[in-house]
Amino acid sequence: MPTLRALECFVATVEAGSITSAAARLHLSQPALSHQIAVLEQELGSPLLERLPRGIRPTSAGREALRHAQDALEAADRVVRAGRAVSALDEGQLRIGCAGSMTAGLLAPLLRGWRRRHPRVRLALQEQNSADALAAMITSDEIDLAISPRPTRWDGAVELIASEELVVVFPTGDPLGSRPGPVPISALHGYPLIQYAGPHGLAGWLDGLLAEHQVLPEVVIRTRQITSAPALAAAGLGAAVVPVSSIPAGFAGTVHRLDPPQSREVVALTTGRGDVLVAQFVANAQATGLRIPAAIARQLEAV
Repeated sequence: MPTLRALECFVATVEAGSITSAAARLHLSQPALSHQIAVLEQELGSPLLERLPRGIRPTSAGREALRHAQDALEAADRVVRAGRAVSALDEGQLRIGCAGSMTAGLLAPLLRGWRRRHPRVRLALQEQNSADALAAMITSDEIDLAISPRPTRWDGAVELIASEELVVVFPTGDPLGSRPGPVPISALHGYPLIQYAGPHGLAGWLDGLLAEHQVLPEVVIRTRQITSAPALAAAGLGAAVVPVSSIPAGFAGTVHRLDPPQSREVVALTTGRGDVLVAQFVANAQATGLRIPAAIARQLEAV
């Protein structure tokens, strides 16, 4: 297979019309340039240049090879330009996976800032309800990184983005939700509760938390969407344990901390291969953090 250097020497010699001029243009000695062309001619099995008393001219094989050599050099140049553009965050594609509960509170403001700074980088988003499912998508090269809770199984790189509190929400006027202060987990025993439908990362976590405190609530409905749980609670179906970032600003109910308090890590999962787009996106995610509506933050501070 001809090397790009040999093709570059051949094209430069034809364009310059002499080995002397081409060698000066490429900052090579004449013997070094002649060697590159000789190796190329040997590989192609035909002379490419006719040596004249003053200069050179391409043979018929040389004229045919010249067009393809120029195309190859232009393609190589495009490769270099594309690679440099990605390194400068001016081109490329970033495939992002995200836990559905984190799209509004973390990813939406992050993507808004990213698009403003890097408008030519194409973005693709896939949402899942399971951190393990997102980890599997990175392993199968479906996405480049994932923003999610920490998965149960993952051997790749993990970057901490934030720590998120899990709270309990009630409809307005609910007897337990009307009490001041954090709500003991034990108080949820026998209480109407909105649970998550599997396979969902929070479903297993919540089952484990309730079992640990020997609490058996009355599960009134299950949902696959974390963002639906606050709405179902506000509609009067019961209490819901939710990540604080999933509660909308206009939530028509009450928000309480749990006792003991509960939280989860929000992390970025990557392959750790040093991809410049991935590294910059993770850094931006760490700088942006989780956005909690001010009204919800005030409720938590009040109780």
